[in-house]
Amino acid sequence: MNPELNPRLRLAASVSLFALIVLCVTWETVVAPLRPGGSWMLLKALPLVLPLRGILRGNLYTYQWASMLSLLYLMEGAVRAMSDPSRLSVLMAWGEIVLSTVFFLSAIFYVRPAKRAARSQRA
Repeated sequence: MNPELNPRLRLAASVSLFALIVLCVTWETVVAPLRPGGSWMLLKALPLVLPLRGILRGNLYTYQWASMLSLLYLMEGAVRAMSDPSRLSVLMAWGEIVLSTVFFLSAIFYVRPAKRAARSQRA
Protein backbone atom coordinates (compact mmCIF):
# COMPACT_ATOMS: atom_id res chain seq x y z
CA MET A 1 0.00 0.00 0.00
CA ASN A 2 1.49 3.35 -1.06
CA PRO A 3 0.35 6.23 1.16
CA GLU A 4 -0.45 9.58 -0.38
CA LEU A 5 2.24 11.94 0.89
CA ASN A 6 1.47 15.62 0.53
CA PRO A 7 4.14 17.44 -1.53
CA ARG A 8 3.07 20.81 -0.10
CA LEU A 9 3.85 19.62 3.42
CA ARG A 10 7.21 18.32 2.22
CA LEU A 11 7.97 21.70 0.65
CA ALA A 12 6.83 23.56 3.78
CA ALA A 13 9.05 21.39 5.95
CA SER A 14 12.05 21.84 3.67
CA VAL A 15 11.65 25.61 3.38
CA SER A 16 11.02 26.14 7.09
CA LEU A 17 14.02 23.99 8.07
CA PHE A 18 16.31 25.88 5.70
CA ALA A 19 14.90 29.23 6.90
CA LEU A 20 15.43 28.16 10.52
CA ILE A 21 19.09 27.39 9.78
CA VAL A 22 19.54 30.78 8.10
CA LEU A 23 17.76 32.55 10.96
CA CYS A 24 19.94 30.89 13.62
CA VAL A 25 23.18 31.75 11.83
CA THR A 26 22.25 35.35 11.02
CA TRP A 27 20.80 35.92 14.49
CA GLU A 28 23.99 34.91 16.26
CA THR A 29 26.44 36.50 13.82
CA VAL A 30 24.92 39.67 12.38
CA VAL A 31 21.47 40.68 13.62
CA ALA A 32 21.60 40.36 17.40
CA PRO A 33 24.65 38.40 18.59
CA LEU A 34 25.21 37.90 22.31
CA ARG A 35 28.64 39.49 21.91
CA PRO A 36 29.60 42.23 19.43
CA GLY A 37 31.10 40.71 16.29
CA GLY A 38 29.25 37.40 16.63
CA SER A 39 29.26 34.55 19.10
CA TRP A 40 29.82 30.82 19.21
CA MET A 41 26.05 30.47 19.61
CA LEU A 42 25.90 30.20 15.82
CA LEU A 43 26.86 26.56 16.36
CA LYS A 44 23.28 25.98 17.48
CA ALA A 45 22.42 25.79 13.76
CA LEU A 46 24.69 22.76 13.28
CA PRO A 47 22.19 20.13 14.53
CA LEU A 48 19.65 21.50 12.04
CA VAL A 49 22.03 20.89 9.14
CA LEU A 50 22.23 17.15 9.93
CA PRO A 51 18.66 16.27 8.84
CA LEU A 52 18.60 18.68 5.88
CA ARG A 53 19.62 16.09 3.27
CA GLY A 54 17.06 13.53 4.48
CA ILE A 55 14.32 16.15 4.61
CA LEU A 56 15.05 17.30 1.06
CA ARG A 57 14.96 13.67 -0.12
CA GLY A 58 11.70 12.92 1.71
CA ASN A 59 13.12 10.29 4.08
CA LEU A 60 10.28 9.55 6.51
CA TYR A 61 12.58 8.43 9.33
CA THR A 62 14.45 11.75 9.12
CA TYR A 63 11.16 13.62 9.29
CA GLN A 64 10.28 11.76 12.48
CA TRP A 65 13.44 12.48 14.44
CA ALA A 66 13.95 15.98 13.02
CA SER A 67 10.45 16.96 14.15
CA MET A 68 11.47 16.12 17.72
CA LEU A 69 14.71 18.09 17.27
CA SER A 70 12.75 21.15 16.18
CA LEU A 71 11.03 21.23 19.58
CA LEU A 72 14.36 22.21 21.15
CA TYR A 73 14.42 25.28 18.92
CA LEU A 74 10.81 26.06 19.78
CA MET A 75 11.76 25.89 23.44
CA GLU A 76 14.84 28.10 22.98
CA GLY A 77 12.81 30.63 21.04
CA ALA A 78 10.18 30.78 23.78
CA VAL A 79 12.79 31.27 26.50
CA ARG A 80 14.63 33.97 24.59
CA ALA A 81 11.41 35.72 23.53
CA MET A 82 10.56 36.12 27.21
CA SER A 83 14.02 36.87 28.59
CA ASP A 84 16.24 38.66 26.03
CA PRO A 85 16.53 42.39 26.72
CA SER A 86 17.09 43.37 23.07
CA ARG A 87 13.90 44.01 21.07
CA LEU A 88 15.62 42.76 17.90
CA SER A 89 16.61 39.54 19.62
CA VAL A 90 13.03 39.07 20.82
CA LEU A 91 11.80 39.45 17.23
CA MET A 92 14.33 36.85 16.08
CA ALA A 93 13.15 34.55 18.87
CA TRP A 94 9.56 34.87 17.65
CA GLY A 95 10.80 34.03 14.16
CA GLU A 96 12.45 30.92 15.59
CA ILE A 97 9.20 29.98 17.32
CA VAL A 98 7.20 30.36 14.10
CA LEU A 99 9.68 28.49 11.88
CA SER A 100 10.19 25.60 14.28
CA THR A 101 6.43 25.27 14.73
CA VAL A 102 5.86 25.28 10.96
CA PHE A 103 8.56 22.65 10.51
CA PHE A 104 7.21 20.49 13.33
CA LEU A 105 3.63 20.53 12.07
CA SER A 106 4.63 20.04 8.43
CA ALA A 107 6.86 17.09 9.29
CA ILE A 108 4.28 15.42 11.53
CA PHE A 109 1.45 15.78 9.02
CA TYR A 110 3.71 14.72 6.13
CA VAL A 111 4.59 11.43 7.86
CA ARG A 112 1.08 10.76 9.16
CA PRO A 113 -0.32 8.90 6.08
CA ALA A 114 2.71 6.60 5.95
CA LYS A 115 2.39 5.77 9.65
CA ARG A 116 -1.32 5.00 9.20
CA ALA A 117 -0.59 2.75 6.19
CA ALA A 118 2.09 0.87 8.12
CA ARG A 119 -0.25 0.43 11.07
CA SER A 120 -3.04 -0.93 8.85
CA GLN A 121 -0.68 -3.40 7.15
CA ARG A 122 0.34 -4.81 10.54
CA ALA A 123 -3.27 -5.28 11.61
